[in-house]
Amino acid sequence: MSSATATPVSSAVPRINDTAPNFTADTTQGTINFHEWIGDGWAILFSHPKDFTPVCTTELGYMAGLEPEFKKRNAKIIGISVDPVSDHEKWKADIEETQGNKVNYPMIGDPQLKVAKLYGMLPAEAGESCAGRTAADNATVRTVFVIGPDKKIKLQLSYPMSTGRNFDEILRVIDSLQLTAKHKVATPANWKPGDDVIILPAVSNDEAKQKYPEGWKSPKPYLRIVKQPK
Repeated sequence: MSSATATPVSSAVPRINDTAPNFTADTTQGTINFHEWIGDGWAILFSHPKDFTPVCTTELGYMAGLEPEFKKRNAKIIGISVDPVSDHEKWKADIEETQGNKVNYPMIGDPQLKVAKLYGMLPAEAGESCAGRTAADNATVRTVFVIGPDKKIKLQLSYPMSTGRNFDEILRVIDSLQLTAKHKVATPANWKPGDDVIILPAVSNDEAKQKYPEGWKSPKPYLRIVKQPK
């Protein structure tokens, strides 16, 4: 039985605001349809080039520890590696032993490379099997996708194999995305929850006065800084 079904096969990385490609695949928690699994919340799909690789072991363990924080934000976590689910089950034991966190989120098996191709992480000509492929062969399968309740890509972030990803940053991004989805604001560089935000250029001063009667700081006409809306 095929580990994943996905049509059409693509080699283009989905861009921000594109619909996240849907697929059906085997995972450590059974077969899922990706869009149905996401439901009406947020999702973080993060990929790995090979099971039993050192940096990815630390990443999967760290994400397992962060899972309660993602749940607070109505966000689900799902990992994918271009190896079969049977290998994932063995890897999960290593992750818990070495990282101290049990992986309770699903891990997608992608031994036929279908999902990796669908998300543009491997080229269409990469073959149809993970057999014989090394982590270096799959080095581009190192992307994080944040997907919104509308099934649109909200963020994509790719790292080299030698650099562990900063998943606290993914939490920060979700906080920003959820805030800016509710209010007509943007978040500045290095923003953290509770910091000042920026009023969107599309908001007129008259509209801004109604929303923020206490006013805002405006070092330039196009830069209007205001307290974070509650």
